[in-house]
Amino acid sequence: MSQKNYFGQLELYRERMILCKMIDSDPILEMYIFESTQMIEQTEAVILDCETANAFSSDSINEIFRNMHTLKGSSAMMQYMHIADTAHAVEDLFHLLRERQPEAVDFNTLSDVVLQSVDFFKTEIGKIASGESADGSAVSLINQIQHFITTGLQESGGESETNISSDIEPLYVYHAIIHFYKDCEMENIRAFQLIHHLEEVAVRFFHDPADLIDNADSCIRDIKDRGFHLMVESALHYEQMHEFLMKTSYLDTLELQFVEAWPGEEPKGEAIKAEVPEAAPREPASTRLEFNALAASSLDPGSSSNPEEANMPSAVQKALSNSKPSSHSPMISVHVDKLDRLMDLVGELVIAEAMVTSSDGIYNSNGDSHSFKASSQLRKITSELQDTVMSIRMIPLTATFHKMRRVSRDMSRKLNKAIEFVIVGEETEIDKSVIDHISDPLMHLVRNAIDHGIESADERNASGKAVSGTITLEARNIGSDVLVIVKDDGKGLNRDKIIAKAVSNGLLDAGQLELSDREAYNLIFQPGLSTQDQITEFSGRGVGMDVVASNIEQVGGIIYVDSVPGGGTTVTMKIPLTLAIIDGMNVRVGTTHYTLPTTSIKESFRPLQQQLLSDPDGNKMVMVRGEIYSIVSLHERFQGTAADTDYTKGILMMVEQDGKSLCLFVDELIGQQQVVIKPLPAYFRKLNRSSSGLSGCTLLGDGSISLILNMAELTGSSHKVSNNSSF
Repeated sequence: MSQKNYFGQLELYRERMILCKMIDSDPILEMYIFESTQMIEQTEAVILDCETANAFSSDSINEIFRNMHTLKGSSAMMQYMHIADTAHAVEDLFHLLRERQPEAVDFNTLSDVVLQSVDFFKTEIGKIASGESADGSAVSLINQIQHFITTGLQESGGESETNISSDIEPLYVYHAIIHFYKDCEMENIRAFQLIHHLEEVAVRFFHDPADLIDNADSCIRDIKDRGFHLMVESALHYEQMHEFLMKTSYLDTLELQFVEAWPGEEPKGEAIKAEVPEAAPREPASTRLEFNALAASSLDPGSSSNPEEANMPSAVQKALSNSKPSSHSPMISVHVDKLDRLMDLVGELVIAEAMVTSSDGIYNSNGDSHSFKASSQLRKITSELQDTVMSIRMIPLTATFHKMRRVSRDMSRKLNKAIEFVIVGEETEIDKSVIDHISDPLMHLVRNAIDHGIESADERNASGKAVSGTITLEARNIGSDVLVIVKDDGKGLNRDKIIAKAVSNGLLDAGQLELSDREAYNLIFQPGLSTQDQITEFSGRGVGMDVVASNIEQVGGIIYVDSVPGGGTTVTMKIPLTLAIIDGMNVRVGTTHYTLPTTSIKESFRPLQQQLLSDPDGNKMVMVRGEIYSIVSLHERFQGTAADTDYTKGILMMVEQDGKSLCLFVDELIGQQQVVIKPLPAYFRKLNRSSSGLSGCTLLGDGSISLILNMAELTGSSHKVSNNSSF
């Protein structure tokens, strides 16, 4: 297909796309945004890798070229021509790099140009995703790319050619049958993109169905029923053609076979024999053989044997066998809203299962009873279903971590600091909803590490350090939590300066200066606290770090800082794997039920009278193995009752959060249960001022409601009280 015909069909498709958008644009638009975002992120990662290596490999150039080629086509079909034009300019740049293979290229400038294009794509795709008008101008960016082509690729080896020349021998003829994923939708568009890509490698080709645009519904049905058929003449060898076609988007299965001659032409003989041994005799093809007839003959996908395939070399047969229906892709993309809905339903199932299995009638029944067996099986199935659904929602931190590479790269250039960015444990998986909450905190921490932590080259030389600073981003699992660590080898934090700044800002008073190192360093998360003497583009206003702490607390996590003066700073975020379902301990306080996360509970006990203490302000405390812990009575904390409870008749539960411990006073332990976290209603928060110590609510097996305690807030408020107490 010529370039003119391609854009002619493109204009017809645009007119139909306008009507499609008016009727129902969501599925098509969502798919465009998803695929474009993936290609942009892949391109950015490749550029950063090449920049680190100070070289662009042929594989990297080809990958960027393919991404830009696909982005150009899909953006043009969606009528986002400014994105398509920019992608086309980048595609031209890498096409010339691939064809000319210049000996000297300014890779730093090349990286800057392409990353500017990536930023432009991100901005425009972000506008589209948020429903705004994608109205960014790409004129100056395209001019910059074209300027680099004319000035930065002067060491080229000659003029490039768009397609493989038709006079290159030998040429091979292939017949391909392609099936797309069953539910990928828009099969005609997938096929349309493929034939556009074939211009790179084919001398000539045609396809069935032939009219992919005007008869879209009919084409989609045909492709679903019997696949998309291609006849291709190309200089590519079998393995090369197979590899090229396997890169088709949403490819499910591929069948690729040699054909002796182009339909209606005489076999070229020698060209085929160069690849394949002489085939077994067979009837000559009719000179009027049409493509549909060819597809229905011995090349039919249901055929059990093929003489051409039988006479192929073993390596070719192996490649062909790998392209048969056994080559199903194990991956499928699912919209996150569907996963959220599925998780909600599993949560309701967990509650219903708890109601059934907690029935007194079932537990009092004989172990051989049908009800007891059925409830046990229900619990087993529910548990396995819950684990499976939660595993589906788990995604690796790879994409989030690699975004930080770009942050590090840009800041190091602006601040003129040499930074080595190290990633450890990027394969660690975490719930999708949790990842959304930690992206911004990670960015703030990396920016602060580069701006505040890493010294200038002169300072590092003077202190005997390597000129290049190191930022390490690490993730690892610890039980039901994940540790995300940002570490630098910079100058560390100044404890005295932080405390002095906190006092001057009114965040500390004279009675609160006896702090551990970790407590002192954690003051940097207080709003308005910054030790930076000068306000810069990146820091100095005292905002950012308090946002970090707030976002981590929203997902039930904690954050703390360790630092060595002159040796660097380590910021650790401890976050849960998932937010939806937790293991909890149910307790009773008066007539109200509360749930504590079991991961926060150290022990529970009934205190003796001699263990109980009081400070001059009347705050209750308990001594356990020589250590004194504050007591928080949930009666007083949430119900406002008088402090006349006999602590020796209740239960004290020792809990720990963020290195702080206290004892909660409750009336009774009910038992452990997996609970589904539900948000507190807005009206409840307005009516109940004590709701600040709650993180949500849940439904128990007997149908009653239990309030879930926020351990970070309870231990934080208790810590303030204990600092004011004295003996």
